[in-house]
Amino acid sequence: MEALPLAVTTGWASGINAYACVLILGLLGRFAGAGDVPHALTTTPVLIAAGALFAFEFVADKIPYIDSAWDAISTAIRPTIGAVLAALMSGQASTLHQALIATTGGLVALLSHAVKSSLRLAINTSPEPVTNIAASSGEDVAVAGVVSLAAFHPEAALIIAGVLLLLGLIGVYFAFRFIRRGYRRFKAWRAQRSSTPATGSGSALPEEK
Repeated sequence: MEALPLAVTTGWASGINAYACVLILGLLGRFAGAGDVPHALTTTPVLIAAGALFAFEFVADKIPYIDSAWDAISTAIRPTIGAVLAALMSGQASTLHQALIATTGGLVALLSHAVKSSLRLAINTSPEPVTNIAASSGEDVAVAGVVSLAAFHPEAALIIAGVLLLLGLIGVYFAFRFIRRGYRRFKAWRAQRSSTPATGSGSALPEEK
């Protein structure tokens, strides 16, 4: 069960930015001597793939409504990566413990993904992109910091990830009205995108009643 703090921490990070989590772990394991990082994450193909996907998400995550569309696509991906990372972290544990650790990592990733995507819907009620850029950049810094700490001090990282997850849940509770509004606006944006011809000009979102 020594892998449990790493499973929870990487699960939280995967729910926020799974590709950054994989990339940072792989780089730390390959170049910084982080012994708890599985060898599979340090291979060149994994690092290249994670780096390319992280670069794409780095841009997409900072554009209003594109970020919510990407969150929707990632609903299955982020928890899956969280579960896979947790399973890899479990190492030589028994089959039952491996299953429990993988399930824990996947569930924590699903929960943190739900918090992230919900709060992004609330942020998208703002008409300007600066808030999205600030929120996404803050998430990137938090994931990098927590994952880097987890590679060497998993218990301390576990506490920080738990606090951040709790604060996120509290934020969702207080921002619920804005989240619902953001979801309605996101649906309107998606419907507009699907109905607007490729040569047409993008009009503003319809006003809410």
